[in-house]
Amino acid sequence: MSNAEFIQQFNLLQAPLLAFAMNLTKDQYDAQDLVQETALKAYKYRNKYQPHTNMRAWLMTIMRNAFINEYRKKKRRQTLNDFTANDYLLDSGSKSVENQGESSIMEAEIILQINELEAWMRIPFLMHLQGYKYEEIAVELELPLGTVKSRIFFARRRLKEAMKKLFQAEDITEILN
Repeated sequence: MSNAEFIQQFNLLQAPLLAFAMNLTKDQYDAQDLVQETALKAYKYRNKYQPHTNMRAWLMTIMRNAFINEYRKKKRRQTLNDFTANDYLLDSGSKSVENQGESSIMEAEIILQINELEAWMRIPFLMHLQGYKYEEIAVELELPLGTVKSRIFFARRRLKEAMKKLFQAEDITEILN
């Protein structure tokens, strides 16, 4: 399928995609953004599309996955937006100061444990920590995508076990999740 044919097929499916995006996001502007993101990803991975198969289903799967990934990102961030005027101080009665010593010790221990991992786990895990996507890691290391995901999973599991042994606390596993 040529680029022009692919674009033409996508344009024909834009209305149902927008309706599906509206169903997911419940917001017109977010839905339009989601359709644009789907268009970008579909065009980027157009060589993965099998001609003479259901393009609508393929595009909606891309859209659904993009929506889920974005939702998970937002949930992980859980940013508190304070829209009050700046002349008010939140929790101004509290005079406690957070001690950074404990967190820097934990950070140093985590880095030490990461460095003790075998290279086949450590390298993909560090790349993932630096913000690389699984696909980018797979391309860079010339490995299958599933192998990259497995190695990162194994690295996380080993780090959780090591941290439990070191700190004898359950809350340390939350840091690595």
